Amino acid sequence: MKLVKLIANLGYGSRKEVAWMFREGRVTDSDGEVLYADDKIEHERIRIDGEPLDPASGLVLMMNKPLGATCSRKDQGRVVYDLLPPRYRQRDPALSTVGRLDRDTSGLLLFTDDGALLHRIISPRAEVSKVYEATLAEDLRGGEGELFASGTLMLESETTPLAPAWLEPLGPRRARLTVTEGRYHQVRRMFAATGNRVESLQRVAMGALPLGDDLAPGQWRMLSADDVARVFAETSKH
Repeated sequence: MKLVKLIANLGYGSRKEVAWMFREGRVTDSDGEVLYADDKIEHERIRIDGEPLDPASGLVLMMNKPLGATCSRKDQGRVVYDLLPPRYRQRDPALSTVGRLDRDTSGLLLFTDDGALLHRIISPRAEVSKVYEATLAEDLRGGEGELFASGTLMLESETTPLAPAWLEPLGPRRARLTVTEGRYHQVRRMFAATGNRVESLQRVAMGALPLGDDLAPGQWRMLSADDVARVFAETSKH
């Protein structure tokens, strides 16, 4: 792929704008030598204004999604894409969230421009576990764990029961819940079915990949291949 197209696909500008960057000498190699549009060079040696070029397609990011941000591209309020470099909105193929967290849910959110990987993660067949920590309006009653693990819980307006989920009490009104599905507002609706209400909700892990303490709300980092593999790793749900 020609350098102009490569750099434009990564969101740095239109092809015309990227061509102008070459003419201004803003595209160099890792030694500071000016590059030309028809040069052939390894991706990792390309620099824009002295900074390494963003990774090519296959990018995976993890964000600690803050409260109040939505996963929509078109919402008029604050969206998660606003927390990424502006050029990330222009990447081709597009960078998309892997599933969604609603406005009032915080925590681990993945992004990727790899469509096959995205569908592999969210496919019900993959049974990728999602781990949430919830603060509840009322005390746990003691029977929630058995109900959630039974595989018989039917949510309102649903036609099939939920797959088994695993509850770990963290206190009278706090719990960790592991699910393998991604139905609409699933965790909130599960507790609602027991007569309780979720006051705050955070996703803390996907598979064996934890959110960790290194990301403050709104911060993000790129994931390695080993990180991505942990999303599919088996985890203890009890």
